[in-house]
Amino acid sequence: METVKAKVREFLRGYIADHEFADDEDIFASGYANSLFVMQLIYMVEREFQITVGDEDLEFDNFRSIDAVARLVTAKSAVPAGT
Repeated sequence: METVKAKVREFLRGYIADHEFADDEDIFASGYANSLFVMQLIYMVEREFQITVGDEDLEFDNFRSIDAVARLVTAKSAVPAGT
């Protein structure tokens, strides 16, 4: 999970270089993110971790923090292919 967090943190730094996010910090409440940013984050997550973010996963809570993204990636990675 730490590798996932590191990759998400690196992605965030690419867009928001002047702020260091805590793992549990709400990215949306901080005012740094909007819906377009979330789409870019989803694209990175799918590409980087070779998972598919399905319609059922498209909840802001899944992308609200570094911890939340790491939980989603971990959960999606644990699901056997075809289920």
